[in-house]
Amino acid sequence: MALTGRTALIAALGALIAGLLPGWTGIAVVGLPLLAAIGYDLLRAAPVRTLHLSRPATQSIRLGETADVELTVTNPSGRDLRAELRDAWPPSSWQPGGAYAASRHRLTVPAGERRRVTTVLHPTRRGDRQAARVTVRSHGPLGLAARQGSHHVPGTVRVLPPFSSRKHLPSKLARLRELDGRTSVLLRGEGTEFDSLRDYVPGDDIRSIDWRATARQSAVAVRTWRPERDRHLLLVLDTGRTSAGRVGDIPRLDAAMDATLLLTALAAHAGDRVDLLAFDRRTRASVRGRTGKDVLPAVVQALAPLEPALIESDMNALATAARAGAPRRSLIVLFTSLDTAPVEMGLLPVLPQLTQRHTVLVAAVADPRIEEMRTARGTAPAVYEAAAAAQHEAERHRTKARLAQLGVTVVEAPPADLPPAVADAYLALKAAGRL
Repeated sequence: MALTGRTALIAALGALIAGLLPGWTGIAVVGLPLLAAIGYDLLRAAPVRTLHLSRPATQSIRLGETADVELTVTNPSGRDLRAELRDAWPPSSWQPGGAYAASRHRLTVPAGERRRVTTVLHPTRRGDRQAARVTVRSHGPLGLAARQGSHHVPGTVRVLPPFSSRKHLPSKLARLRELDGRTSVLLRGEGTEFDSLRDYVPGDDIRSIDWRATARQSAVAVRTWRPERDRHLLLVLDTGRTSAGRVGDIPRLDAAMDATLLLTALAAHAGDRVDLLAFDRRTRASVRGRTGKDVLPAVVQALAPLEPALIESDMNALATAARAGAPRRSLIVLFTSLDTAPVEMGLLPVLPQLTQRHTVLVAAVADPRIEEMRTARGTAPAVYEAAAAAQHEAERHRTKARLAQLGVTVVEAPPADLPPAVADAYLALKAAGRL
């Protein structure tokens, strides 16, 4: 049961009247009619427990978008329902300060009918958002009292990664078409798979001349090549503690996800096969065996609920899982951190297991704040920050050099630049025939 503000106002006015009458008489004159009116209001209010509430089980949106979640309220009783309704969701389902207004609704449902209310969610984090409960307050005709009860109405809104790097996809696809020779830009000698023969033109590399074909015809013929197709990519996300560190406004893991999505879309257009593995000490997400248009949606769905684990990653187990996921020669793209201690103690000892058979690319998120610190001057704290930044960069350069000695391609860039940088590295490896 709940009392309204109208009841409190009447009680306050009644207290003034009761004060003018002696003893219990004044209390009885004011209190008994008010109690009777409250009882009548409760009896005439539509029951809450018998309401039927339903909503779609799941729906998906991208981070930054809004979700319109419909809730159907059915009133099976013989009384009209005049109610206030609160549709509760986790705090991260709303913009700061917007939860109160967005979650509350007023509605009237005639006896035996149904109505829909729409709750607009604006999630601020990626992942699954589960509905908490729906609380209904059913008012009586006098507006003095209300019946109140809660219902658990299951519902999930899956907030997908925003895929901000999608804007780079057209330019990378254009570069891919250039490698395939499908545009007017002529790139000679790239790729490793024979495509066709054509007539020699001045400027062609003489090493591409096919002398046998030339001997069979009157004109000099040259071979044309195309990038390798149907190659296998295994994208490995390190979800250990270092992936939880924030660079700017986002965790490292989210920046790696954005690069993963761009690379997945690009490789799928190139005709290559893409698998995904998210790992720290155990497998957190996996996508295998998807091809063509199916692979990108599958990767998006797998990444949506993924969160960093605040534990040290087991690089030996990660390498074992990567070898199991890439039974034949593949391009393994490892999204991890280049912090000196985790790399030297965890990654470097296991890399030979991967580079012996596969082409390995390590992608890491660089912090733009380091560059700001390196150029800072003018005060004693700024000089100390510059010295710390210089030492940090020196350690990173040594780490990259040790990875390069093992034949690993290293890509490090700020969050916004990492996706196109990884895509460019993939295209360069493809053009060089190293996949």
